[in-house]
Amino acid sequence: MAAEASSSSTVQTRENEKKEKMSWSKLYTFSCIRPQSNKSDLGQPGFSRVVFCNNPNRPAYTYPSNYVATTKYNLATFLPKCLFEQFRRVANMYFLLAAVLSLTSLTPFSPLSLIAPLLFVVGVSLMKEGVEDWRRRTTDREVNSRTVKVHTANGAPFTDRPWKALQVGDIIKVGKNEYFPADLLLLSSSYEDGLCYVETMNLDGETNLKIKRSLECTTGLDDEQKIEKFTATIRCEDPNPSLYTFVGNLDLGEEDGMISSYPLSASQILLRDSKLQNTDYVYGVVVFTGPDTKVIRNSMASPCKRSRVERRMDHVIYVLFVMLITISMITSIGSSRYTETTEGRWYLRLLDGRDGSFDPTTPLKSTVLLFLRALILYGYLIPVSLYVSIEVVKFIQALLINNDLELFDELTGKSVEARTSNLNEELGQVQMILSDKTGTLTCNRMEFKKCSIEGNSYGAGDIYEEVRGAYDQRVSCEEESGVEVAFEISSRTDTSVVDMTMFFRVMALCHTGIVVETEGSHTLQYEAESPEEVTFLAAAQEFGFQFWKRTQSSMFVRETDPHRSMVVQRQYELLNLLEFSSSRKRMSVIVRDDAGHILLLCKGADDIIFDRLGGGGRTHQHATTRHLSNYAEEGLRTMVFAYRRIEKAQYEEWASMSAIAKATIGPEREELLEKASEIIENDLVLVGAVAVEDRLQDGVPECIGKLAQAGLHIWLLTGDKKETAVNIGYSCSLLSHDMRLFHLSLSQDAESTKDLKAMKDEIADQIEAFHQEKVDGQVSKALVVDGKALEMALSNDVKDHFLRLAVDCASVICCRVSPKQKAMVTRLVKKYTGKITLAIGDGANDVGMIQAADIGVGISGVEGMQAVMASDFSMPQFRFLDRLLLVHGHWCYNRISKMILYSIYKNIVFGLTLFYFEVYSKFAGDVLYDGWYIVMFNLLLTSLPVISLGVLEQDVSSNNCLEFPALYKQGQKGIFFSWKQIIGWMGNAILTSLTIFILNIVMLSSSAFRHGGEVVDMYYLGVIMYTVVVWSVNCQIALIITHFTWIQHIIIWGSCLCLYLFLYVYAALPGIHTVREKLLVEVVGPAPMYWMTTLLVVFASLLPYVIYTVIQRSFYPTDDQLIVEMRHASNVDFNTGELHEEPVPEVLELELLESIPEHHP
Repeated sequence: MAAEASSSSTVQTRENEKKEKMSWSKLYTFSCIRPQSNKSDLGQPGFSRVVFCNNPNRPAYTYPSNYVATTKYNLATFLPKCLFEQFRRVANMYFLLAAVLSLTSLTPFSPLSLIAPLLFVVGVSLMKEGVEDWRRRTTDREVNSRTVKVHTANGAPFTDRPWKALQVGDIIKVGKNEYFPADLLLLSSSYEDGLCYVETMNLDGETNLKIKRSLECTTGLDDEQKIEKFTATIRCEDPNPSLYTFVGNLDLGEEDGMISSYPLSASQILLRDSKLQNTDYVYGVVVFTGPDTKVIRNSMASPCKRSRVERRMDHVIYVLFVMLITISMITSIGSSRYTETTEGRWYLRLLDGRDGSFDPTTPLKSTVLLFLRALILYGYLIPVSLYVSIEVVKFIQALLINNDLELFDELTGKSVEARTSNLNEELGQVQMILSDKTGTLTCNRMEFKKCSIEGNSYGAGDIYEEVRGAYDQRVSCEEESGVEVAFEISSRTDTSVVDMTMFFRVMALCHTGIVVETEGSHTLQYEAESPEEVTFLAAAQEFGFQFWKRTQSSMFVRETDPHRSMVVQRQYELLNLLEFSSSRKRMSVIVRDDAGHILLLCKGADDIIFDRLGGGGRTHQHATTRHLSNYAEEGLRTMVFAYRRIEKAQYEEWASMSAIAKATIGPEREELLEKASEIIENDLVLVGAVAVEDRLQDGVPECIGKLAQAGLHIWLLTGDKKETAVNIGYSCSLLSHDMRLFHLSLSQDAESTKDLKAMKDEIADQIEAFHQEKVDGQVSKALVVDGKALEMALSNDVKDHFLRLAVDCASVICCRVSPKQKAMVTRLVKKYTGKITLAIGDGANDVGMIQAADIGVGISGVEGMQAVMASDFSMPQFRFLDRLLLVHGHWCYNRISKMILYSIYKNIVFGLTLFYFEVYSKFAGDVLYDGWYIVMFNLLLTSLPVISLGVLEQDVSSNNCLEFPALYKQGQKGIFFSWKQIIGWMGNAILTSLTIFILNIVMLSSSAFRHGGEVVDMYYLGVIMYTVVVWSVNCQIALIITHFTWIQHIIIWGSCLCLYLFLYVYAALPGIHTVREKLLVEVVGPAPMYWMTTLLVVFASLLPYVIYTVIQRSFYPTDDQLIVEMRHASNVDFNTGELHEEPVPEVLELELLESIPEHHP
């Protein structure tokens, strides 16, 4: 490792040494000369930022401060924004209107009884938002108050300054294990070559260290005196969210007075919230502050996703509004007509001024005012507290998911996490799953299995012994034949030892890995950007080519020289690095060895590398292709190695041209760089291929098997070869040998012509042939699509035919898929099918797919946390997906559906009794219930049972859900919350309300109520009917619940008892001096008729539902009811699923099991 900054006496020596080094920035410019910047785009939109180093207070340029606020509100915007969000809901808007009207003479209740429920519902939501935002504000205050050492003017030393006070152009010093307070340009570090190690977990979730390197021209800025004199200008791109790119130039004055421009790249940028590791300190200049930093630019909110149940609930609210308007119109028109047509009742036309909504002299005006009054009176048809109840229930459901011990992975110490609670019930209705392969179905921990070198395959036994033995044998053969062993790279490149040696060198040098510090061990450990690179480095070490050190411009490898039987330490000057990307599908390095030979070492996908082989580099292509096919059939991941020797003049010419491309500041820069890499990455010599095994995660085949039985269609979107993907498909039970497998791919003739129309026509013809093929209805179909064929199939004139075929298949495997195509396929499937889609992946390349799906699931694997951060749910292993969907998804859908239906039921029952009394009283305008009775009905007496239903209900046990995956089809078909169910529950509510009202009237109006002979008046009738309604709706929820717990017993029956407590306390409150005073204690309570009426009417109101349930369960049972009956017949414990004694007869059990997948009510 390089030493720390030396004393002033050795500075000049070190500067001279640095002149001979190649700066890392030039590795990205593809240049060995100093380029001059093309400034044609500087100052234009997108490239207008100018930073004056050490001079942040230039008046011509104003940039935002470094203060960062993640809060959603401030004191001025909190109420307006929150209230706007609350009153976007139709129900809340209605109750706001009712509350406003309650302040007029139209209100049938006291204003407080209408305003209080609205204030409670909105207040709870405002409190929740306020608490969450206060927590964000506290965190912001803590972050913005952190301090960092900043260079000050006038020769003063570095002083501590809070992060929020930083300005663009400030030079700061960051110490080891400290976070970067802004986006910085790295000037120098404690290492003499300007290298530093950075952890970016807060940005992309990756824990492996990244290497950052300063420009060679600034590495000497290692003390305060030099920094005091340092001035430069940075001209760069405008703020943007791209974490992995940076375009700009550093204009630096030289000793001769000339200004030289040095191109900058992402390798010199230290991003805010990343952490300095394994480096004592760095100096950097602030480029982007606060809201301009890349991490803040990336902190955009995820797409807003609403479940289908919630969207349908909005439509149900609209139906209730129609019902509300209808009965309000009946009330207003009925009142007007009754007043006009009633003969002999002249007193109805008297105007006493007490009722502002009644004026018999103006019938039209009275009708309108009575209509508004009725809207307020019957408003409790709309469940005002339903939205709050659902939010509470979903939050608790998410907690139950997060704390399910069956979803905890002991190996990683992580558990399934619901990152949003909005989509809980959506988990129970998924029909399409789109999955990544590597790291999602597999472990993403590579094991070196096989390789092909010079057309020979190795790996049947111990691959390391085989390869080393073959290498030694070739060396011995050349020595015996008198041929000089060509271990050194020389003009002789036709020997087998050279190609084999180059294979090892590609493995040891073509990477971005770093050596992890190890003590007392000769075997080094590595960290790299991908698990493959770590595997290749470890394998190269086993083969005797140990990468052991990296500096600013050199890589060091300990190579075993078999000719001299010793380890030789070699230094390779790193000239250029052409990085891997999902579009390039390859990576190259250009190095110069000890003898001055310039080599390009390349690795990548087989189709990409084969297209770039030279005429003399295809000697082993046929054999290598055959080996690659064999490896892929075994489910191994493959990669091809190649190299090229470059003449010095050729390299310098290319480097000059490429440097110009790198120095270009503008939108065409990427295109120019890609053209430059295409020029040099050609005429390659194939040296071999490698195959690594990415083992399936535990439980994946079983999980996919259960999901398939549950009726889910699974798509596998992978970048692997078709053979590898198909083999994995069979391994993980995605494919089976009894499936009819369709292969959609282009022929070599069509692909070689590169005629788009011909290729589209061929794909369309294949799709049509697949459609016409007759397949037995009992045989499942599967589709495998190759990369180029997928590109054609997704074109506008073919995609509908392709999707019609693909959706009809149980499994679809798409190969050679790019991240962009993953997101496109997800959107097309979601739009075309209209079905709920779930996308699951583990890497940054899966983010687009995850966000495009209805539900996004991120795997917290080894590729970082970007997929998790973009997801709705996260999990450590794919195998947890079956329990998340089949158990929690089924439960949540069932619970939310029952909860909404019951809320509709109880509010209609309650609201219609008011309407019936209005009709019964000839539209007199009297209100049956006290205003506070109405308030307490939703807020106290029926709210907790609803929440307990949404949290604790289980129609079947978790073991039954997993044992009978076909139960999940209930959610896919939406049978729990269908319009049939909604209308049925509305009808039940209407019937229940009619029964309650009619029986109360019949039983109470024709006989004496008290011992003194008094009959019931309106107030007595109101409290009696209120009691019956509360008991009826609470007993109804008891009939709905399948799985009772002691908590539910306490809540349901406690709510009924709270009714009497409320009546007693309400009557005892000071200021209550009306006829309602002490109704319970002195009037209805002592009357036996009160208790008899309550018992009989409650029983009668529930009897229709009980009769319906008996008939339905006896003759038309649903799947879950069949399993419950089987469980009771088998004496199976509900919670554990264990069989105790007296098992159900085998014949009956078989009948029940066979009926479940086929029966759908």
